[in-house]
Amino acid sequence: MKKTLMALLAVVLLSVCAPGAEAAKTFLSIATGGVAGVYYPLGGGLAQVLSNHIPDVEVTAEASNASAANINLIAEHEVTLALIQNDVAFKAVRGDKPFKAPVANLRIIASLYPEHVQCVTTKASGIKTVDDLKGKRVSVGAPGSGVADSLSAILPIAGIKYSDMKTDFLDFANTASRIQDDQLDAGFVLAGYPTAAVMALAAQKEIDLVAFSDELLNNLVAKYPYFTKDVIPAGTYTGVTHDTPTPAVMAVLACDAELSQDLVYNITKAIFENLEELRPVHDKAKLITLEKALEGASITIHSGAAKYYTEKGLKVPTF
Repeated sequence: MKKTLMALLAVVLLSVCAPGAEAAKTFLSIATGGVAGVYYPLGGGLAQVLSNHIPDVEVTAEASNASAANINLIAEHEVTLALIQNDVAFKAVRGDKPFKAPVANLRIIASLYPEHVQCVTTKASGIKTVDDLKGKRVSVGAPGSGVADSLSAILPIAGIKYSDMKTDFLDFANTASRIQDDQLDAGFVLAGYPTAAVMALAAQKEIDLVAFSDELLNNLVAKYPYFTKDVIPAGTYTGVTHDTPTPAVMAVLACDAELSQDLVYNITKAIFENLEELRPVHDKAKLITLEKALEGASITIHSGAAKYYTEKGLKVPTF
C-alpha cells in the first residue's frame, strides 16, 4: 500500500512540474466607477485586453465610487488596479483631505485621457453661471468620488460653500435621474465626454452646461496646477449649442506598488501594443496614446511601467 501511494504521489508531482503543465493564474481586479460613467466600460475593456494578452493573468473590473474610494481600496490592498484622477492621487500621497494619512503604496501606470468637470442643468432652471448655483438643489458627487474631491477645490475659489446650496451627494446615474424628475436643479459630473448618464438625460430633457468664467479657471489653475483649462464643444450633447469652458483633470490607471516590476511591465506593454482592441469600448479610449502616457502624471510611476516607457524613448518624470 505504501509503495502504491508513493507511486501515485510521484505521478502527481510529475504532472504538475512537467513542461507544458498549466501554470497557476494570477487574478487582478480593476476598481472603476459608477455604471453610468466612463470608468466602468473603460475598466471592462482594459480587463479584457489584459486578460487576452498577458499569459496566465485574468483581470476583472468592479463598479465602485471612483477616485478617492478606489485609492482607499488600493491602500488596503483590496484591489490591485484602479482608475482614478491625477488630482486625487496627488492629494492621496500627501495625506491631504479627504485622506487621513499618506497612501504610500499608490503608483501610476499610465495617463489615459482628460476628464472634464461638467455642471449639468436644465434650460428651465435659469442657471447660467457657477454663482447661480447658490440657493439651488445641486448634486455634488458621490461620497469618496473624484467629483466630490474636485469640488472641494473648485467651490471655495468660486466663493461657494455647500451651505449656500441644497446639496445631495449622488453618483452620475442618480444625479441625472433626479434632474430628469425635477428633484434637482443641477449636478456635477466629472468624466470624459460624452458621458452616458448626461447623454441619456439630454434625450429626455432640455439640458444645458454651465460655463466657468475665465477668472475662475485662471485662479483655479494658479492654485492647483493639476487642473487644466479646457472646453466641452458645442453639440457634444443634444441641445447644448455653445462651447462650454470648464476645468479638466487627467484620468490615470493606478496600481498597488507591491505589484512586481515584471507584471506591471507586461500590463503597460499589453495596453499600448493593443490599443486597437480598446478603442471601440468608449470614445475616450481613442485619446489613449503612448505619446501622452505620462501627461499629467502627478505621483511616482511604477518601476515596471517606467521600464517600458524608457525602452520606448519616453522621459519618465520623478517625484
